[in-house]
Amino acid sequence: MVDVVWKPGDQKPRLSLLKGDVYRPDILQIIEKTINELSPALRELSQDILDHPELKFEERHAHDVYTAFVEKQGFVVQRHYLLETAWVATYSRGQGGPVLGVNSEMDALPGIGHACGHNLIGIAGVAIACAAKAAMEKLGIDGKVILLGTPGEEGGYGKVKLWEKGAYEEMDVCLICHPAPGPPHSVSLSSCLAVVRLQVDFVGHTAHAGLSPWEGQNALDAAVLAYTSIGLLRQQTKPTHRIHGIFQGKDWAPNVIPDNSTMYWYVRAPTTKEALETAEQVKACFHGLNASIILGAELADVICKHYGTVDYEWGISSASTDFRSFNFYDVALTLVLVMPGLHPGFSIPTVPNGGNHTPAFTEAAGTIEAHEACLDVSKALAAVGMRVLTDDTFLSNVKSAFETAKMARGD
Repeated sequence: MVDVVWKPGDQKPRLSLLKGDVYRPDILQIIEKTINELSPALRELSQDILDHPELKFEERHAHDVYTAFVEKQGFVVQRHYLLETAWVATYSRGQGGPVLGVNSEMDALPGIGHACGHNLIGIAGVAIACAAKAAMEKLGIDGKVILLGTPGEEGGYGKVKLWEKGAYEEMDVCLICHPAPGPPHSVSLSSCLAVVRLQVDFVGHTAHAGLSPWEGQNALDAAVLAYTSIGLLRQQTKPTHRIHGIFQGKDWAPNVIPDNSTMYWYVRAPTTKEALETAEQVKACFHGLNASIILGAELADVICKHYGTVDYEWGISSASTDFRSFNFYDVALTLVLVMPGLHPGFSIPTVPNGGNHTPAFTEAAGTIEAHEACLDVSKALAAVGMRVLTDDTFLSNVKSAFETAKMARGD
């Protein structure tokens, strides 16, 4: 990932007059009006979340403020939905119709807060759902919107846990977005990497490190040797692959030969097959984002005509997520394809070397420029979602392409 400087004074391009208009301009007009009017309240909500970072599955403050907010917007809210800090907000109109799913992430990172911008991801989900609801109400569009508050994205695989409990079964498609460094006013349709998480436990035998170290079996040495070996292995890995990890222990002391150590490793690669080939022992496997091409093309059309540019290089291409076209591996490593999805990245202002998972990105996620970029991609995603709800042919094509890709993969 390359960091760039986005100067707050940069002029935002408006390309709609040059390239024609989008599907259902009347819907987009309602979307823009709704989100613009909600902008001050969404900004306050975002700052509240930013100021109260909570780790995976501890997002109690976020749970409460999000549910209170969407309840005031007229959604039917179920608190503590399937998981303690998860929640769901729904809006239905008419009988039947397509079901649009949206995700709001909530958790922060240890020590550096919302250094992945989950405060922005969270309000984006709220903005999309509120805009879709407004368009449905004002234009008499039947269907359903399901907004999920999804805890534990940072290493907790909260969406997978929710899927296992049936939270996504009703959705036809599902949307989310993610901030990252990149060119100004840019939305990225780059993919993500597959990730395999490994945990290795070494067990030894304690001994007095000064008096009789030969009586011990040093579990720390085992971890150090493994760490060094993996460091050497990196020379033979492809530039598209990532191997990174840490080791730690319990009740260590410098005068005691350690009898335990635990290593945590992430192995990332463009495909699950490559990631699995790199790892010897798999604890959890999650397939890289395979976003719906048709949903992505529709998003690109809206972005380019109204909000900025689209790229396929920046964004979160070297990261991983527990959301990706809803392709999940269960504990038996059986691939389960659930539904089409879209997970674009969007650029926010950063400083050099201030990308995701750095303290500088936490600060960047709180800027007004980041807020405005978040709302722009929210408007575009809401427009994509409304096409799902209003264009039967479009939705049919999305599902058909998803099934074709599924068969092509042999899944």
